[in-house]
Amino acid sequence: MTAGTVLAVVDLQNDFCAGPVAQARFGGDPAVLEAVVAGGVRAVAQARRHGVEVVFVRFVGDPGHQGASWRRRDRAQGKRPKCLEGSWGARFRGPQPGPGDAVFTKRARFDAFLADGFEAHLRARGAGHLVLAGLYADVCVDTTARTAFQKGWHVTVLTDCTTALHLPYETVLRFMRTCYGARTLTADDPAAWTPPPDHDHDHDPHSAPAPAPARQEEPCPSPTARP
Repeated sequence: MTAGTVLAVVDLQNDFCAGPVAQARFGGDPAVLEAVVAGGVRAVAQARRHGVEVVFVRFVGDPGHQGASWRRRDRAQGKRPKCLEGSWGARFRGPQPGPGDAVFTKRARFDAFLADGFEAHLRARGAGHLVLAGLYADVCVDTTARTAFQKGWHVTVLTDCTTALHLPYETVLRFMRTCYGARTLTADDPAAWTPPPDHDHDHDPHSAPAPAPARQEEPCPSPTARP
């Protein structure tokens, strides 16, 4: 196994990437979503080839799981629940979990770290490098990358295995590179499957960091909404 690296396949489910629900929400060329699904298949194959563990993250959006703010937003914007438990829309699209692959469920949540057991699983594996594929780059992938960065994990986003929903895709990728130090690579790039060159395998990403001199940080670029 490649030490310290885990691939998380995030929300590659029918309601996000296939059928009328996905297409009505995405609004762009269906071929883009098809390419993301194909990229997910390729990413899982590459991960296994490099001895990298694969975990799957799924979303269920049943109203019973939604908080008051989620329900209010959906009423105001006319949104219908997606990926209902047990429905076709909630099923994985493209890559499927294999025997022994861990599957984590987010219940009306964006962030994979809010799925029961996800963070504990990464810690148990000694993972310090999280590779992300799935949907969407500016929603659940970004939210998961943000938490991973804040908790000390190195982040790699597979650019041929995701796309953006609300914002220009290249802007989202630039934002993650700038704010999270994320690497944005393709699934076919061997560098995607190894920790960054400065990664210390003996370092616990969850231990307290050494104090650093105070300095004035440049603000992160603000993603610009698509016109």
